[in-house]
Amino acid sequence: MKILVIGGLGTVGTPLVEELRTRRHEVWVADRYLNHGLGGRYYFRCDIGYCRQVEELFEKQSFDYVYHLAAEFGRRYGEDFYESLWHSNAIGTKNVLRAQEKHRFRMIFTSSSEVYGDYQGLMTEDVWGKVAIRQLNDYAITKHVNELQILNTADRAGVETVRVRLFNTYGPGEYYSEYRSAVCQFIYRALHDLPITVYLNHHRQSSYVAETVRTMANIVEQFKPGEAYNICSDQYHDIKTLSDIVLAYLKKDDSLVEYVKIEEHNTRDKKGDNRKAKRDLGHVCTIPLEKGIPLTIEWQKKVYGKK
Repeated sequence: MKILVIGGLGTVGTPLVEELRTRRHEVWVADRYLNHGLGGRYYFRCDIGYCRQVEELFEKQSFDYVYHLAAEFGRRYGEDFYESLWHSNAIGTKNVLRAQEKHRFRMIFTSSSEVYGDYQGLMTEDVWGKVAIRQLNDYAITKHVNELQILNTADRAGVETVRVRLFNTYGPGEYYSEYRSAVCQFIYRALHDLPITVYLNHHRQSSYVAETVRTMANIVEQFKPGEAYNICSDQYHDIKTLSDIVLAYLKKDDSLVEYVKIEEHNTRDKKGDNRKAKRDLGHVCTIPLEKGIPLTIEWQKKVYGKK
């Protein structure tokens, strides 16, 4: 297949491109960075928030499938830079959908567990759209909006898209910033002896990046238009478990940790149902936190020059 990965230089996009290429697909990359050898010959510089750039991208090449991963990430980023978040996430997706209407490629859209908002039960894929859910932050709302845009475009234009809802993907390739995942932040801050905040009454099902991208790559071989899939691990854990594993591996105590009961305006519990992804996409969970976090720590050590 001829495949484009939009956001192909990101934490999930980079290993996804590698995985697709090992399966002998012709894979192109689009991202908004200058190509300093990062994307190779099959690279387009494109900021999807600008419709002319998206139009030009799809005039240059045709594709069988497009993975749309490009987005600004995270609740706190959406609070600090809401204008950038909405421009990239909502308007950017609208621009890609307009291109899909014209060029008729099949799309795999990366959504988020955040679309389940304040829902307190088992997060099965059909909950979204059937139960009144309140998303709790701008990032979550943009993902909700994008899923609505996708469904409306499919109904109106007859295009075909699969939505995947990622649950707290972590692992090598995620560079530190204050807006990144809890695992990324805990590791970086522990390595540099910086303060860590741990919210005690929250639960997640963190997914190791290699398992996430393997399942995502399977979609082009098992494509079912209109479907949505949760991609998450089998481990349901609290946030303290993550920090405990990091500190234990690095042989550090918790003297720099502040324990806080609740993080306001953030989902308390995310308990995802991954049975559909296992059935349709061959999703498997073989890397538990106790293995995945040390692998991520060793990667960060190399990146940031820590022993």
